[in-house]
Amino acid sequence: MTDRFRAILIRKESDAQKAELTELGLEDLMESDVVVAVSHSTVNYKDGLALTGRVPVVRRFPMIPGIDLAGVVEDSASTAFKPGDRVLINGFGLSETHYGGYAQVARVKSDWLVPIPESFSPADTMAIGTAGYTAMLSVLALEDAGLTPAKGPVLVTGASGGVGSVAIALLAKLGFHVIASTGRLSEEPYLKSLGAAEIIPREELSGEPKPLGKERWAGAVDSVGSKTLANVVASTRYGGAVAACGLAQGMDLPLSVAPFILRGVSLLGIESVHMNRARRLQAWARLARDLDREKLASMSRTIGLADVFEAANDILAGGVRGRLVVDLSR
Repeated sequence: MTDRFRAILIRKESDAQKAELTELGLEDLMESDVVVAVSHSTVNYKDGLALTGRVPVVRRFPMIPGIDLAGVVEDSASTAFKPGDRVLINGFGLSETHYGGYAQVARVKSDWLVPIPESFSPADTMAIGTAGYTAMLSVLALEDAGLTPAKGPVLVTGASGGVGSVAIALLAKLGFHVIASTGRLSEEPYLKSLGAAEIIPREELSGEPKPLGKERWAGAVDSVGSKTLANVVASTRYGGAVAACGLAQGMDLPLSVAPFILRGVSLLGIESVHMNRARRLQAWARLARDLDREKLASMSRTIGLADVFEAANDILAGGVRGRLVVDLSR
């Protein structure tokens, strides 16, 4: 086990926070029952918020950011995991109240760990990350609400982002007619390669919402929120469902009750940070079954730990296509 390792550390100085690449030791880590040699992490929208301080994601300082990690158990005081086990974590307060994945070593709670499915490498799981895991939770929620391909098309907003890219690939594999909404129409070839059947411009949904719109889709996965989510719900067909899992446009929701009481539309909230273990295992089993590996590779690129700072700004600006994998050895 290495005594010294590289990590990104966020400190609070006066009223501002500062993130820097540094070297830490095992003695610097927080107390928990499992030590993981972290090989990979990823960059999600929430990571961008944490690193830049644009939204107060970090609740204690100093903090190692990174809401996801994957690697191999090095030491364990838990009977559930032993040295050599391949594991991953999504959420559970990493980067908020507990040191996260932007470090080559992590000491974490065994209750948070999920075994990496045999068909995935650690890098694969981080190409999925919280964004892809959230997309899978959204698909499961829509299925639980009774959505099937026979009921009509499914909309995916924020289509070229991490949640959107994985959601499109999953829904297409399951036989749905997928409509992708994006602010970057130049990404049409990319989105169609993932399985999108139609592309619509973001502007169609980002303006002032009406109480009800034309019935256009049977369901949707929305990672944008605000006026976009209101417009998505307003144009959902009778008995349809919308999975809400993001806030890229904003946290507000200027929505009428009309779609709910006149069309019986369901709005499904997707929470990924503290999701129960049974649902996590179900989501990862389904990802292993339903996510096309070639599509996963096409939507991912790998960066080093020092590249995370630039990536944080890029993802908040909407400049990141698909998924970013962080290789901690770089």
